[in-house]
Amino acid sequence: MIINGVAIDATFAEAFPMKATRAIITAQNEKWAMISAQAMTGFATSVIACGCEAGIERVLDPSETPDGRPGVSIMIFAMGGKGLAKQLETRAGQCVLTSPTSALFAGIDGGTRIALGKNLRYFGDGFQVAKLIDGKRYWRIPVMDGEFLAEATTGQVDAVGGGNFLVLAESQPQALAACEAAIEEMRKIPNVIMPFPGGVVRSGSKVGSKYKALGASTNDAFCPTLKGMTKTDLSPEVESVMEIVIDGLSKEDIDKAMRVGIQAVCDLGAANGIKRISAGNYGGKLGPFHFHLQEIMA
Repeated sequence: MIINGVAIDATFAEAFPMKATRAIITAQNEKWAMISAQAMTGFATSVIACGCEAGIERVLDPSETPDGRPGVSIMIFAMGGKGLAKQLETRAGQCVLTSPTSALFAGIDGGTRIALGKNLRYFGDGFQVAKLIDGKRYWRIPVMDGEFLAEATTGQVDAVGGGNFLVLAESQPQALAACEAAIEEMRKIPNVIMPFPGGVVRSGSKVGSKYKALGASTNDAFCPTLKGMTKTDLSPEVESVMEIVIDGLSKEDIDKAMRVGIQAVCDLGAANGIKRISAGNYGGKLGPFHFHLQEIMA
C-alpha cells in the first residue's frame, strides 16, 4: 500500500489491556486549569518506569464543565485498578489540591468507582464539608486561597494501551514535522491520549537486552546509526525514525486516532521526505489487540 508516495508496511501494532479513568480539572481561567493538568500528567509517559501513562485529552469550554469554569480533561492509564487508584489519588493531592483556584470532578460516570476527592478530604483536618448534589457527593476542603472542591469518586473502566505507529523519514526535522502534524489531528479524537513528550517518542524499544537487569532496550533495527552493525529494517535513505504511542478507552478509539494520524503524515508525503509508516509489535505475544496498518488505512 502506498499513499502519496509513502509506503504503508504490511504489519501491525500490538496493544494490551489497561485500566483507565478520566478527571476534569477546572480553575479561574484556562491558564491555571492547564497548569494543574500538566502537573498532574507529568512523569507519566510509560508504565515501564512511571507507574502510569497519563495525558491531556482536551481543553473544555466552560459550558462543558460541572462548575461552569474553564477546564481541562485528563486521562490516566495503568496496568491494574489498584495501581490506577493510587496514581490518581497521589497526583490529585500533589498537583490539583495544591494548584491555585482549582477544582476536581469525575470524568467518567460509569464503571467501577474509585476515590478522587474521597480521601483528599482529610487534608481539611476536620473542617471539610460534604455536599450531595443530584446524587453525587462532593467535598469542600478549606485551603488558603478559599476552598478546594472535589467530587468524591470517578469511574474506572477497561481500556487499551500501546497502539502505535512509526514514521520513517529522510531526516530528523522531517520525521518530527510529520509527527507534529499527526499529533495535531489525533488530539481532535476523543477518548485517547498520546502520553509521551509532545505525543512523540524517539526511543522506541524492543523486549529484552544484553544486560540482564533491563527488560527493554533500544529498538536497534530502527536506529539509523546502527545500519551497518545490526540487522536493520531501514533502507539507506532513512535517517530518522519516530514513534507515536496511543492509549484509548477502546480499540475503536485507537483505530480512529491512528487513521487520522497516519493520514496527516501521508498528506506531507514523499515530497517532504517521508518514506514509510511501520509499527511495533512482538509477534502477537505482548497483547491481544492488533492494529493492522493497511486495514486501518484501507
